[in-house]
Amino acid sequence: MFYDGDCPLCRREVAHYRRLDRSGRIDWIDIARDAEALAAHKLDRADAMAQLHVRDRDGALVTGAAAFAAVWAELPYYRWLARGVRALRLVGPLDLIYRPFARWRLRRRCADAACVVK
Repeated sequence: MFYDGDCPLCRREVAHYRRLDRSGRIDWIDIARDAEALAAHKLDRADAMAQLHVRDRDGALVTGAAAFAAVWAELPYYRWLARGVRALRLVGPLDLIYRPFARWRLRRRCADAACVVK
């Protein structure tokens, strides 16, 4: 999971998920600290800042609500949520909510010129 470690909201959410990930199923990559990881995965920093990116179990890069579902599928207590979201085909509708939020977060986060805005 690629996340913005300089974003207070993102840090809080990732800290919650990391506490649950006791078996170390997820590789937590802070894009604010590890530019080399972005390059290794052929990810542009601006794209990575714009929305959540995750490499799923199969190595596919997923973004947005699908990325959240991929993370949830690996976490205890959240697995049922991932299954439900996928079974009910809610990834698309959730993405309609997530994308405007992601744009708002990026604008707010980048207001101090701390990141690259696409």
